[in-house]
Amino acid sequence: MKFWTSQHVFDHDWATVVTAALNKYPNPSHRLLLANWGIAPALNKIFNMSELGYASEHSTIDARRRIMTARTRNLTLNRFISIEERLEYTQHPTDSSKTILTQEATINVENVPLTSYVETMVAKTINTNATKGRLAMEWVINRMSTVPSTEPTKQIPL
Repeated sequence: MKFWTSQHVFDHDWATVVTAALNKYPNPSHRLLLANWGIAPALNKIFNMSELGYASEHSTIDARRRIMTARTRNLTLNRFISIEERLEYTQHPTDSSKTILTQEATINVENVPLTSYVETMVAKTINTNATKGRLAMEWVINRMSTVPSTEPTKQIPL
């Protein structure tokens, strides 16, 4: 089993960041995701799969405490790889104009050779994709403030 964790501070208030997170996908509470995981070619060979995979994500928001939590688990290849990811967006404790994103993932690989190698490769992929996800959030936030639109990037009242 391998654990991965990361923390990032957005230069945006909590309500803006949470609105952007909810606008990354059309449904704000439970999503079935189909994503290009950008997995390492070596993993493609081990599992004989494409880079597309399904995951289930549940989000909860505690507006009073200013915490949004998203929990995601993979559905593709779950008999070999179990990935449970948790993202938590919290208001910065000393600067309400900023938001802290804490990400963590638990990776468990079974029934395949080179278990430790595969877990390490998955953790590296998660790390790379987390960077892409933060850039996507900045893009959505920028779009919310610059592109006049009624859907889906309007700010929700939190």
